[in-house]
Amino acid sequence: MVIFIALISAFAAGLGIFSDFGTGAFVHESIRGQRIEIYGKGIYQHMSADVAIQGIAQDYITLFVAVPLLIISLIGYRKNSVKWHFLLAGTLGYFLITYLFYTAMGMYNIMFLPYVTLLCLSFFGFFLTTKALAKPDMRSIFASKAPHKFAGWFLMINAVSIAFLWLNIIIPPLVDGSLYPAELNHYTTLIVQGFDLGLLLPACFVSGFLLLTNKADGYLYATIYLVFLSILMTALTAKIVAMAMNDVNVIPVIFIIPTINVVTIITAALMIRNISPLNNK
Repeated sequence: MVIFIALISAFAAGLGIFSDFGTGAFVHESIRGQRIEIYGKGIYQHMSADVAIQGIAQDYITLFVAVPLLIISLIGYRKNSVKWHFLLAGTLGYFLITYLFYTAMGMYNIMFLPYVTLLCLSFFGFFLTTKALAKPDMRSIFASKAPHKFAGWFLMINAVSIAFLWLNIIIPPLVDGSLYPAELNHYTTLIVQGFDLGLLLPACFVSGFLLLTNKADGYLYATIYLVFLSILMTALTAKIVAMAMNDVNVIPVIFIIPTINVVTIITAALMIRNISPLNNK
C-alpha cells in the first residue's frame, strides 16, 4: 500500500505542479453573486486562483518531502524500528488528510479517481499501521524525559487557537445576517474549516490532553499527530510563501506559521527521539 501511495501521489503532485493546459485566469460570478478570480490553468484550472496556488505549493511538499519520508520510514519500519513505525504512521496520516481534502474540495478533474484511490490506500495504511503500534504499556516505550507535558499543552493550545481562527470566519456573517463568509468563494461549503472543526482539531485536543495526563493512548496518538502535523505545517508554510510570491499580503502569518512549524517539528523529533532503541518490534 505504501509503495502504491508513493507512486500515485508522486504522479498526482507532479501533474498538479507541471500541468499548464487551459486558457488562463478569468473572472467567474458565483451563485452567491461573488466575482471570483479563477486560476484557469492545469488540473486546478477551475479552482479559485488563491486556492490553486496553495494547492500547487502543497504538491511541492508532497512530492519532495512527504513521498521521500514515506519511503524512508517504510524502510525503517521493515527493519522493525518502533521510531520509524511512528514516523510511518504519522506520514500516512498526512496522505490520508491531504487526499481527503483533495477529494472533497478540489474541483472535479482528471485526477479524481487517483485521489479516491489515495484516500482509500492511505486510510487503510494509516489504520493498520496505527493499530499495530497500540500497546497497553505504551508509556514504557518512551523515556521519562520525553516532553509529554509540553507536547500535550502545545497540541491543545494549537487546537483551540485554530478553532477560534475558523470561528472568526464563520460566526460574524451569522451574526450580521449575511450568512456567507467571503472565504466561500464559489465552493459549496467551507471544507477546510468543517473538517478541521469536526475532525482534526478535536483529535488534536484530545490526543494532547491524553498525553498531558500521561495516558498510554496519549503517547500513541499525540506522537503520531505531531509527525502528521509537522508535514502539514510545512505544507502550510509553503502555501504562505507561494501566496507572498503572488503579491498577497501574508503579514503577520508569514512569521507566525513558520514559527509554529518549527516548534511542531522539534516537538515531534523530541518525542520520537525519546523512544527507547531497545523497543524494537
